Formats: sequence, C-alpha cells, structure tokens
Amino acid sequence: MSADLVLWFLELKQSRPAPKAPHNCAGSDLARVPCSYLGSLDLCCFLLMLFGKRCSKSTQDSLPNPNVIVECQGQIEGQQQCSGGSRGKKMRRGAQQYVVARPLYSEESFAEDHETVYRHRKTMLDHIKQYFTCDARRAKNTALSLLPVIAWMKIYRIKEWLLSDIVSGISTGLVAVLQGLAYCLLASLPPWYGLFSAFFPVVLYFFLGTSRHISVGPFPVLCLMIGSVVTRLVPDEGLPHNITGFEGLTRDEQRVLVASSVTFLAGIMQVKHTLSASDDGYPAAARFITLEIIFNKITSTNVCDVVISLTIMVVVFVVKELNDRFKSKLPVPIPIEVIMTVIACGVSYAFDFKTRYETFQHNSIKSVLRYEPPMAPNLHIFQETAVEAFPMAIVGFAVAFSVAKVYSVKHDYTIDGNQELIAFGASNIFGASFKSFAASTALSRSAVQESTGGKTQVAGLLSAIIVMIVTLAIGFLLEPLPKSVLGAVVIVNLKGMLMQFRDVPYLWRRDKPDCVVWLGTCIAAILLGLDLGLAAGLGVELISVVLRAQFPRCSVLANINGTDIYKDRKDYVDIYEPEGVKIFRIPSPIFFANIEFFRSKLVEAVGFNPLRVLRKRNKALRRIRKLLKKGDLQWTSKGFLNTSCGPIKESEDESNMEELDLPTDFKDLPTRIDWSAELPANIIVPRVDVHSLVLDFAAVSFLDISALKGLKTMLKELIRVEVEVYIVACDPYILEKLHDCCFFDDEVQPSMFFLTLHDAMLYIHEKHPGSTEKKSDFEKVRKTTT
Repeated sequence: MSADLVLWFLELKQSRPAPKAPHNCAGSDLARVPCSYLGSLDLCCFLLMLFGKRCSKSTQDSLPNPNVIVECQGQIEGQQQCSGGSRGKKMRRGAQQYVVARPLYSEESFAEDHETVYRHRKTMLDHIKQYFTCDARRAKNTALSLLPVIAWMKIYRIKEWLLSDIVSGISTGLVAVLQGLAYCLLASLPPWYGLFSAFFPVVLYFFLGTSRHISVGPFPVLCLMIGSVVTRLVPDEGLPHNITGFEGLTRDEQRVLVASSVTFLAGIMQVKHTLSASDDGYPAAARFITLEIIFNKITSTNVCDVVISLTIMVVVFVVKELNDRFKSKLPVPIPIEVIMTVIACGVSYAFDFKTRYETFQHNSIKSVLRYEPPMAPNLHIFQETAVEAFPMAIVGFAVAFSVAKVYSVKHDYTIDGNQELIAFGASNIFGASFKSFAASTALSRSAVQESTGGKTQVAGLLSAIIVMIVTLAIGFLLEPLPKSVLGAVVIVNLKGMLMQFRDVPYLWRRDKPDCVVWLGTCIAAILLGLDLGLAAGLGVELISVVLRAQFPRCSVLANINGTDIYKDRKDYVDIYEPEGVKIFRIPSPIFFANIEFFRSKLVEAVGFNPLRVLRKRNKALRRIRKLLKKGDLQWTSKGFLNTSCGPIKESEDESNMEELDLPTDFKDLPTRIDWSAELPANIIVPRVDVHSLVLDFAAVSFLDISALKGLKTMLKELIRVEVEVYIVACDPYILEKLHDCCFFDDEVQPSMFFLTLHDAMLYIHEKHPGSTEKKSDFEKVRKTTT
C-alpha cells in the first residue's frame, strides 16, 4: 500500500507542470495549502497530511515526524480559493498560512500521548518552613529590601544627578512649605503643624521608600478625613468628647493630639495590615449642620479676605494654566504659590491688614515655630477613631502607590508595594510622635519634584531641609500672612480633583458600571463624609463586580468558514453551524451565585429544558407500558398498533414522581422508542433537535462545590435526553479538581473533555456525518487537520 502511494506521488509530481504563479489546490484534500509549496515538502510528511489515519499503521510508524507545521512566508498573489468555499473570497494579499497535521485529541488521549513533568506541590508546612528559614543571603536580601536607600545609593551618579536633585529639592521644598501651611486648614489644625508633616515623614521615607520621584507630605483628601475626625471629637462649638488626656489642654492642643493619635493608628494599620472596628461615626447630619452654619454666617464675611482670596485664586489659576500649556518650553514651572505668598505677606505687613481690615492671621506663629519633643499617642483616642483610621491608611497608601507606579514606569525602575506600605506606615508612626498628621503624596508637589529634574529621594531630603530652615529660622516672616491666602491656594490646588467631573461623560460612554461606582462614591462622600463615603464606594464596587460575575455575557458560537476559529454567531455573517450541534461559551468563573443563571442561559441556547423533556419521556414510557399491559396497544412489525375501539384517555399518575428524573428505561418494552418519530396513542413529547452540545470552558477559571454539583446535575439531565455533551479547553487544575471531588461516574465520564474546541467539533463531525448537509470549508479544515 505505502509503495503504491509513493509511486503515485512521484508520477504526479513529474507530470504536473510548474505553475506560473502560486495558487491553491482546487478540489484537493489539502485545502488552503499552496500547491507551489508542496514540492518542497518532505514526501512522508505529505503522505501523512494527505491520507492521515487512512494510511496503514506500518506506514505511519515509518514517518519521521507525525507533527508537521508548514508556514508560508512569501507574498501570495493571484491565489484562488479551493472549490467548495461558501463565498469564493480572495485571500488577503501577503497573508501567512499554516497547516498543522496532528491527531485529534481528547484530554484522555492527549495525556496518553504526552508525558507530563512531575511537580512537587508545596504543602502549608513547606511554606512555613521556608518562611522561617534564615541564612546569610536571605538576611542580606531582607536588609536591602527594608532599606532600599542602600541599593539606589550604590548606583547614584553624583556628577549627573546631584545638581538636578538640588534644584528639584529647593523647588519642591518651597511648594511643600506653602502646601503644608495651607492643607492644615483642611485638617482643622493650626497651620504650622503642616510644616511638621512636610518634614518628619519625608526623612524616614528617604531610607525606607522605593519610589525615587514622589514627594511625601500632606495630601488634601487625607487632610479632609483627619479634619472630620478632629471636628467630631473637638468641635468648633461646644464641649469636646470626654477623653482621658484632654485635661488642661487648649482646643488646638486637643486637636493636635487627636490628629497625631489617629495618624499613629493609621501607621500601625499600614505596617501590620490589621483592621480594628468601632461603632462610632461622624453623623451625616453634622455635615448639613456645618453647611447651615456657613450659610448663616455668610453675611459677616470679611470683605478684605474675600478680595484677597479671589485675587490669589485668579492669578494662581492663570499661571498654572500657563505652566501646563508651556511646560515643554519652561525649564522649571513657575512657583506661583510661593510668589503670591511672599507678595501677600509683604502687602499685609506694609498696609497692616490685621489692624485696618481685621483679617485673620497667624498670631502666635512666631512663638511656637519650633520642633517639640516626641509624645505618646492617646489610647482612648485609638478606641474612638479606629473606624476612621483604617480608610485613612488605605487612601494614603493607594494614592501614593498609584503615583509612584506612574513615575516608576516612566523612568524604568521597579517599586515594591509591600515595602511602600511599610515605608508610609513607619513614616506616619514616626511623624505622629512629633505631632504631625497623616502623610501621603500630593500630585502637584510630586509633579514639581519630577518635572524640575529630581532623580532620587535626595531631592525629597533637600525639600525637607528647606522646610526645616523655614520652621526654625524664617518662619516668623509668615506671621502677617492672611489665612485667606492659604484657603485660596488650597482651592486652586483642588482644581484637578474637581475637574474630574469631566470624566463622567467619558465613563458613561465607555463603561457604565464604572461610572455608577464613580458617582456613587462621590455622592456618598459628599453626604456621609470621606470615611463612610469610601466604604460606600467600596460596597458599590463590590456589588458591581458581583453583578458582572453573576450575570456574564454567555454566547453561542459558530465556525468561521474555512478556519478552525469559532466566534459569536451574532457578530459574523460568513459562519457555519452544523445541524444538531450547539456551542455554548461561558466567559466567567462558575460559582454558587451564577450557576442558576448559567443553567437558564444554557436552556435558552439549546431551545429546551432537559429536565422537563426527561420527565415527559418517562411519563410517556409509563403510559405506553400501561397501554401494552391493558392490551390497548400492541407491537407489530410496522410499529405500535392502537387496538382500542375508542380514544384513549390520558390519565395523570402523580405517584413516584422521583422516578421521572431517572434515565429512560426500555428494558421491558419490545423496542427502543424513537423520540423524533410520531408516538402512539397521541402521546406528545417535546422534540429535541440537538444531538451534541459543546461547552467552551476556556474562560472558566474556577468552580466551587455548589457549581460543581449544579453542573453535574445539568450534564446528567442532558445525557439522559440523549444529548452528547463535550467540554473543551478546560483548565488542568479544574479538571484535577473534578477528579478529586469524584465528579465522574457511569454517565458523566472523562471522555467528554477535549483539548480544543475544534477537536471536539471534528469528533462530532465524524460521529454524526449526516448532520452536515453540504461540503463546506469546515470539511476542508477537517481534512487538513486529520
């Protein structure tokens, strides 16, 4: 047999004239393989591709390589489709082609033909031993990971980076001074404590942080969250909460104690990854009371402060817009906040605004601008502020890490999320000991540090030195500074946050669930406060994720003509669907929450309810048995014969309803019932036009126990109504879990799992050849991959 085939191929090759241009073999079994390429194929490979399994075993064993991949690299011009194409389309010019000749694989046959590598699975005890094992190398790596400054200081280029870091440090330090003073107003604290937050956390982050470009210090959102806690425990009007340690302290000192204690607790949560709970919260009604107080006192507004604020806001806003527009041409952004602060101080001092216009100024800044000795946090405040401290820890870290990630990608270095969490936690603990409040990073301040040429955290350390100089040496010059200047600076710096409302239409067009989460979080933060608003936003996000997983977009697939590709049949025109075959794709994990949705969508896809059909069939069998027993129905060579004179009345027998869910049993009947034919005695059973169902599990990442039980029940119902079920592209770990959970039995067998979707379709095509009424491109792909 093999010798005749070789001689036939040689004669064919000698007699075939060389083609003028490459073209495909019209009518050949090797569909979509250019004939000009066949001349260069190995003879044995060609025979394998041409005849496949039809060759004798001896011929196949003599072939050198059963896996053949042929790829056409050149330009394909003037090509014609092989005959039988549904539309006779021209192939794309320059398109590459590939042909793979391999056996048809189920999961079992693939496992038999290909040996797997044994991998030792570590147990929990192995992980514990590895975690507590220590050697010199691991100790060195741990030290380097806890002190990242050692790693980047080794590669520090003094000649190239030092000057840039100095310029960046001075520029960032000036901005940090102003923002530290301004953001204290959001935290309801005396402004000079913002200078502490711009110094102490920066010093410790220099040694522990992995980001080289973020500027550590006060962040507006964190300041607002701290302010909500401070005003709840120490309100502007009325008595403070009864807290141990408040005795003998002024209102400002009490607020500083609250802010530093809650910062200390947030730092502990960041370092230890722990969560505390408390039932106290800042009531939402208090926010509306605050707004009511503001509007009631609007008539007593200081006109001079209003004019100063509006002037500062307009000038700073215009210059910032110019900085953004001409940032490519400006060597350094114009530090307009610093410039306006200096001008405002000078004008206020020269014209004596405090006496003439009664503006609000920092009266005692000259006497207190110094560093104070460290103090211990108040444990009673820990109990009162545990709920607020946790979202502070999360928000502070999330904002800083996201900004650090952006700059690390831009400048091509890596950051460690765990180390960043430790760095910010330790920085907050260290800073809180010296009466600073929670630190993160401000977007504008980090942008200044990076855009002015900052290369490493040396720039951050220099900015802290600038803050220290202002605090200890020249801070008294800020005494005439009106508070309205700081308020105006805060509002202008919040412009970027407020302008995010422009993203709402974009989010609505692109992703409506994300837009709902954005709006829900924003509204909740406004009405309930930042702490409860963050929790509400997290809840909305969790609901969104659950809904997306619970109601995935299932689809019915069809074959793209002439390929082994399967797509949603609603999206393409040139498709092929074999009669009696349904391909159902599940695009999400299957678990207890979506197993019923998955079942309903599957019933909708196949067009019938298998459990209902099974019960109808068992009822029909029960009725046929009764009619045969009574003699009203007889079996003849032509089929069942109704021997009753009158019409047979249908009787409802509701006994033994559990038996209706069992597989159909024909053992005591004279023949097997053909459910697609007409049944005797006017018995009507829903028709099932599907003989094969393929479940695409390529996107199923896990199955829980509830889903596993529901899936098995569903498969049994389909199998009992004579629908063959195939599961394709199943994850190996899911398949292993099915074996471990005793998923398989006499009805649900491992042989239903196939390696790919096309393998299952070829198997179905061979088993049910009558389901294909025409020779389509699917037939060509079938022959090519045989």
